[in-house]
Amino acid sequence: MLFNTKSFSLYLQSLITTYKPHLNPNFTHSHQIKLISSLKVVWRKDQKLDQAIENDKQYKLCARVVKEVLNEPGQVIPLRYLEKRRERLSLNVKVRTFLNRYPGLFYTYYDRIKPKSDAVLFLRPSDRLRDFLEEERKIYDNNEELLVAKLCKLLMMSKDKVLSVDKLVHVKREFGFPNDFLVKLVPRYPNYFKLVGCPGEGQSFLELESWNPDFAKSVIQLRAEEEVKLTGIPVRPNFNVKLPPGFFLRKEMREWVRDWLELDYISPYEDVSNLDQSSQEMEKRTVGVFHELLSLSIFKRIPVPILGKFSDEYRFSNAFSSAFTRHSGIFYLSLKGGIKTAMLREAYRHSELIDRDPLLEIKERFVELLEKGKHEWMEQLRLQREEVKKDMEKMALRSEDEEEKLDELMYDEQM
Repeated sequence: MLFNTKSFSLYLQSLITTYKPHLNPNFTHSHQIKLISSLKVVWRKDQKLDQAIENDKQYKLCARVVKEVLNEPGQVIPLRYLEKRRERLSLNVKVRTFLNRYPGLFYTYYDRIKPKSDAVLFLRPSDRLRDFLEEERKIYDNNEELLVAKLCKLLMMSKDKVLSVDKLVHVKREFGFPNDFLVKLVPRYPNYFKLVGCPGEGQSFLELESWNPDFAKSVIQLRAEEEVKLTGIPVRPNFNVKLPPGFFLRKEMREWVRDWLELDYISPYEDVSNLDQSSQEMEKRTVGVFHELLSLSIFKRIPVPILGKFSDEYRFSNAFSSAFTRHSGIFYLSLKGGIKTAMLREAYRHSELIDRDPLLEIKERFVELLEKGKHEWMEQLRLQREEVKKDMEKMALRSEDEEEKLDELMYDEQM
């Protein structure tokens, strides 16, 4: 958890010192609405945060391929079937090349697709991959309380305390939920969850059965409480705002940010049914929801299209994504890979994720597996190069010997 209240306080103080608050009695609610919708902030690329996404590219690619094989009946698949799915998996090399680069993931063997058909090459998980899957299960078990709290929080922030099962399944990787969380985790906590309908058979929903006040505290509120414990000085919950180097806001935007930050913090767990969707207070609450959702995510970033799936449940406006550029000191909107991704600035130092979720251990173990296999592949390439070099040296020596023999024959003929 980050505690950067000092930098936030200095930033706020500088704004207040430089720009006196407007006390215009004609500043009406309609003017407030117009101000929020009309103020624009130019998007600016942040190469370091983009690099954080790039750094995870190979890991996510390998995870997709592994998931594809594990989802097959018997967890085996003919290589040629997987080859046909390359485009969907965004695999830009042939499957054989992929297997050579990451030899620790799968074993290959020959078998028949049909009893009388010719034998073809199949893939199945390696022993190393199965060992990793066992480690993954233990990590999930050790962090079950965290998983329950995350799931409760997602439900508690929604307006009706209920979420579509299909949507939850779609975002399970973003928040670190295991594949079987609906059939194993949810039934163990009937005091918190109620599954309505049957997943996979029409519409189904997950409802919140009871409200836990301990879960109803956001990261920002917990951070303020921790500051009070450390300093003994009352701290008002608010956002950490830190614009990237070289990023400047126009005067009217700076004034708007100053006034907006002075508004009371609205917890994402509060009932806001009485708030106008276009008010500054609702903007404060919406940004609070974004901050909490990103804080609950594994990598402190979520693709915008995924957030958009929950617009109704979390009361997002149609133009909700503009908030990420409007509040560039809190968020960064990456366009890496042609996908808009909302990132939480305070969770990163340059391209390194510093606000680390305990479930990140799963990724680290998987990366270790990949690196070990990649090292073996590199070592194999090195040995192959050495063999080629030796063969070329032998051929060169043989060529020299043949030239000497030819010279001797020519000399004998001349004699």
